[in-house]
Amino acid sequence: MLDQNKQQQSSNMPNQQAFGGHELFDTHEAVGALVGTLEHFPIYGPHVQDTELNTIMQRQQNFLSQMYNTIVDTLTSGQDPSIETQVYKMEENNQSVYGMSPSSPKTPIQSVQELNDECISSAILGHLKGIATHFTTTALEATNPVLRRVFADSIPNVIEMAYEMYLYQNKHQYYQVPQLQQQDMQALRQSYAPIMKGNISH
Repeated sequence: MLDQNKQQQSSNMPNQQAFGGHELFDTHEAVGALVGTLEHFPIYGPHVQDTELNTIMQRQQNFLSQMYNTIVDTLTSGQDPSIETQVYKMEENNQSVYGMSPSSPKTPIQSVQELNDECISSAILGHLKGIATHFTTTALEATNPVLRRVFADSIPNVIEMAYEMYLYQNKHQYYQVPQLQQQDMQALRQSYAPIMKGNISH
């Protein structure tokens, strides 16, 4: 009878105040990934040499900090956050450089003194990929409509930041993009055909 009363009380809660246990676990991991990223910015910052990378990192750190506050606000209040999800606009152009240039094999750094712009930008990109994965899982499984929307609306921003960091890396040949031979590329691009309207069943 006690369990039935608990279930009834939970189902009578306002929609914005109701949270499922599973989504709270997911949210905890997602916010943890965001916190871990934010905590690495001050570690990497003193070792950045390129002013362009420094500018990108400061812009992303500021945006992620506001994103963190918006999520925490939503999680604690269950209401629309006081500062809504913003839109991140990167400043890199979206031109990738294709092809591979010879480079020496890499090994993991062994001391903080070895940190360089390639290592730092790669690490930030890895953090952003992790956030995007956690946010997507949380948005797909969240029952609370406000929290779900905040996570869902934040995913494109994280993707944009990761793309900006990729473009920075690509431009400096830290992230090289190989291509297939022309005939193989064409074969793969033309391996699907559109569905004809007459073939769609109702």
